[in-house]
Amino acid sequence: MSRSGATVREGILAFLIADVRGYTAFTHEHGDEAAAKLAAKFAGVAKEVVEARSGELVELRGDEAVCVFRSTRDALRAAVDLQERFVDETLADPALPLGVGIGLDAGEAVPIEGGYRGAALNLAARLCGQAGAGEILATREVVHLARRVEGVVYEERGAVSLKGVAEPVEVVGVSSDAGPAAARLAPLLPPSTPVTDAALRVVVADDSVILREGLVRLLTEAGFEVVGQAGDAAELLAQVDAHRPDIATVDIRMPPTHTDEGLRAARELRSRHPGLGVLVLSQYVRPSYAFELLREGTEGVGYLLKDRVSDLGELAEAVRRVGEGGSVLDPSVVEQLVKRRRMGNDPVEELTERELEVLGLMAEGRSNRAVADRLFITEHTVEKHVQNIFAKLRIPATTDDHRRVLAVLTFLNSN
Repeated sequence: MSRSGATVREGILAFLIADVRGYTAFTHEHGDEAAAKLAAKFAGVAKEVVEARSGELVELRGDEAVCVFRSTRDALRAAVDLQERFVDETLADPALPLGVGIGLDAGEAVPIEGGYRGAALNLAARLCGQAGAGEILATREVVHLARRVEGVVYEERGAVSLKGVAEPVEVVGVSSDAGPAAARLAPLLPPSTPVTDAALRVVVADDSVILREGLVRLLTEAGFEVVGQAGDAAELLAQVDAHRPDIATVDIRMPPTHTDEGLRAARELRSRHPGLGVLVLSQYVRPSYAFELLREGTEGVGYLLKDRVSDLGELAEAVRRVGEGGSVLDPSVVEQLVKRRRMGNDPVEELTERELEVLGLMAEGRSNRAVADRLFITEHTVEKHVQNIFAKLRIPATTDDHRRVLAVLTFLNSN
């Protein structure tokens, strides 16, 4: 639920995002009525604590709260107070466990329809996604602006790479001087509740109810949290806007024409949500579709044939790679590009059999280490093969995985 009447604040703001861990699993296990009670309890505590620290609850989306503060000190105090209350509430009623992860960042933001848009809000959301039940993760900027806060303890976590963020982010763990809430929450939470690592959140889009439900079941079994489902492109866009998942899986052909609605929706999602991972699923080997998806960047994007979905391990690896900012291209598409006939002198013909294998795995979006693991060779050997491949194909060498994927694919598609 969005609060369109929220007060618009300007200048440097602190954003606090809190999310109930394991909410989807709780709903599946206990039903919608119990989940509604848990969400209402979470919302009540969040509103009370945030407003007591001069903050504002800007948006509430069931199991997630977006809050804004003028003061980073107030934001940190509110985060600590929230985790203390969540522990107390869980002790009082273990049937409604509040294992909540919290992320904080500060910066300028653009007010939109009573809410906000900006890098600070996005980074707070990413840190919230990293925080386990009972954890508070803040950027170094928040701590620097707040300085020392009575009753609040800081723990340096070092530089962390976050999906959709170009440079590693210096992260600080925050807790009460009474001790981390995560340690006190752990024995109170169900075994299925993630305590230290948040599950990647997924929205699944496919017009076939049977295929969609099957994909949801497989993803849940693999440890992902499915937060929304959609049967067409419009519903997909609405679900992603509402739930802000880490990944969206998109059927390439959806209503009304069943041609390329899913592909166009995927490109729109990448434009509207730059940090979102998008995995497009297709029934057919269509390199042109893959290139249309990848041409604007290979970070956090994938194209996979639906035949792969039946292999849980392969599906989970693809979703996880895309969710973590990597790229995935179905091996069948790569094979078609590598093996098809070309006009004139083709440098690909100069590659050895092993180099062709490495080229194919590079095009799929795999890192040197992943290539080494797949071919049972050392990473150093892979590096030598990669150097030879770039030299023979006359492609400028690069160590950036995303650039080299795009370079290789562009070359393969050039003839």
